Amino acid sequence: MSSSKFNSISISVSDDEEDELAGKMRVRVRRKRKKLGFQVKKSECLRRLFIKWWAVLIFLPAIGLLLFEASRLARKPSEISVNRDSIVVPEKQVNGNLNRLDPTTRMFNGTRQRCLKLLPPEALEHLDIPNGEPHSSVKRVIYKEAADSSNLRGNTETGRFNSFTGSQTLYEREQSFKVNETAVVHCGFYSDNGGFKISDDDKAYMQTCKVVVSTCTFGGGDDLYQPIGMSEASLGKVCYVALWDDITLATQEADGKRIGEDRMIGKWRIVVVRDLPFSDQRLNGKIPKMLSHRLFPQARYSIWVDSKSQFRRDPLGVLEALLWRTNSVLAISEHGARSSVYDEGKAVVKKHKATPEEVEVQLAQYRRDGFPDDKRFNGKKALSEASVIVRENMPLTNLLMCLWFNEVVRFTSRDQLSFPYVLRRLNVKHINMFPVCTRKDLVNSMGHIRKAKPLSS
Repeated sequence: MSSSKFNSISISVSDDEEDELAGKMRVRVRRKRKKLGFQVKKSECLRRLFIKWWAVLIFLPAIGLLLFEASRLARKPSEISVNRDSIVVPEKQVNGNLNRLDPTTRMFNGTRQRCLKLLPPEALEHLDIPNGEPHSSVKRVIYKEAADSSNLRGNTETGRFNSFTGSQTLYEREQSFKVNETAVVHCGFYSDNGGFKISDDDKAYMQTCKVVVSTCTFGGGDDLYQPIGMSEASLGKVCYVALWDDITLATQEADGKRIGEDRMIGKWRIVVVRDLPFSDQRLNGKIPKMLSHRLFPQARYSIWVDSKSQFRRDPLGVLEALLWRTNSVLAISEHGARSSVYDEGKAVVKKHKATPEEVEVQLAQYRRDGFPDDKRFNGKKALSEASVIVRENMPLTNLLMCLWFNEVVRFTSRDQLSFPYVLRRLNVKHINMFPVCTRKDLVNSMGHIRKAKPLSS
């Protein structure tokens, strides 16, 4: 009796479990077959669509590209922000770079470090300008005056030399590189009749400057950017001087930027120069760039900033970091793209910044003088980028700048070709060729805003 109950219960439970399990299996099988069938139908449908419309699918992107190009070309001229005086850098980019104070950094030994290491603000406020006479192999530089050069003929030997520069012969050029305690050299400001006229008031102001940050815009090519990032100590000790010509003055006034009664615009003292000596505006711009010691005869230190850049660091801090801390007399940036003067010559021709004939005359002279095609000089790149120049105005650097200026007058105005040559010929030591990232920390690069207008003939 008990045995039959046990069997009954066992069979009853076993049957229920089997039916339930079998039901679940049947449901799962049916669902799986249904899903597979749907996928087969979907795949077949897509295949048929592709076969029918494959040509449209292939040519659709090409048609879209053609429509985009056609709409771009059909735009009205007023919608395009480029005219005859074409803006090289879009306005958005200019505004984006303006007044940036963020530091530029780079990876060094596995850690990110600032490219330009300035003293902290509290130290900058108490930073003094060093006193004492600089040590130099050149003790005195004498600039040739009118009586020293009566021959001002304009032949191929004198190139673009004129009454402003003096007529330097090839023999005088060679002699000028022989360093003596006293150097006699052509160095601009040749005579009162040579051009580059500055008012007596401006001359008097410029003679008060002990440290100067300078820039220039001739031909109205660039706007004036106010310096930023300076300490109160620098504001009291440093002159900021921008040199303009009449074209730039008119351009800026038309843009609403007028010189105040104190001859200032913001931090800049505006000095208007008249009777520029060259028809080439780039060459006129080399005068304040290279001959600051002639414009500011009492200045012990000078910082040059190209007009396309906004100076954004404390000038006394820059002098301390790039000159005093490194025991240097001049600081200039390494070139960002090339290392060789001869490679730079090819790039100048390729970019149409000078004619092939001009460049070949210059480089042929350098080859005759034994100038090597080296990529490195004193452990640094042999080629420099001269948009920022920091220097001590002492006899040796003054001579270097005079000879550099004479090279750009004799050959091409592309000063990157001639600086390494002059530096090596004079064998100047204590030059700080700082890396490109340091230059980027010194300035906000704005690019040229408009094409500079040439002098009217």
